[in-house]
Amino acid sequence: MANLFLNQAKQYAATRPAYPMELFEFIASKTPRHDLAWDVGTGSGQAAASQLTCPGLVAGLQLAKLYKDVVGTDTSAQQLSYAPRLPNTRYVHTPPDLPLERLHADVAPPGSVDVVTVAQAFHWLDLPRFYAQARSVLRAAPHGVLAAWCYTEPRVGAAVDAVFWRLYNASQPHWAPNRKMVDDEYRSVDFPFDPVVGEAHTGPFEFSTERRMDLGDYLTYITSWSAYQTAKDKGVEMLDEDTVKDFAAA
Repeated sequence: MANLFLNQAKQYAATRPAYPMELFEFIASKTPRHDLAWDVGTGSGQAAASQLTCPGLVAGLQLAKLYKDVVGTDTSAQQLSYAPRLPNTRYVHTPPDLPLERLHADVAPPGSVDVVTVAQAFHWLDLPRFYAQARSVLRAAPHGVLAAWCYTEPRVGAAVDAVFWRLYNASQPHWAPNRKMVDDEYRSVDFPFDPVVGEAHTGPFEFSTERRMDLGDYLTYITSWSAYQTAKDKGVEMLDEDTVKDFAAA
């Protein structure tokens, strides 16, 4: 998974959405203790510790503001280089096949984690392996919580969205098969965990966020797609001159 984002790490960090305050409040309300959070596939730290310095972002309560300590892991060292540094947050570059003994030594001891979060990375994981890892470090139920989420495609307005969906539909051959899990909003994923306290199901639970982008920011967001880089490597420019003009006109 990391290799798909190596050439776009800076764009990813600059243009991906921050997650809303309500999401983190909801998660934190489900863990009795707030000592340690493990953010898996942390990328450039949007969930773990982003400081939200970009104009127009909705100010969100991030994990580092809600938990005493946070550890963010990712298989991409380049992505981690763009993650913000905060006193209570550390980042660990991990291999895709991280064994349990390394997990317990480098990330967290068994039974010590209050919440494991996976923001927009769940579909890249070897789920059976990951579930075993999560169970090994989480506090015993119901005190330990696993929260995984993704975001859907942006909505701007009818004219822009029409151009966007034409582009997105044409991009399908360039996405990894795992991407279909995001299009399905993780609804079809086997999630062998009980609902958190106070809820009748395991999700999805819906939240929304907003940010202001000019045309350049919006196009940079598209170039941060793994599909964009895959297409470009094959000699296909998804943002050709006509498409950019259509976005500008919309």
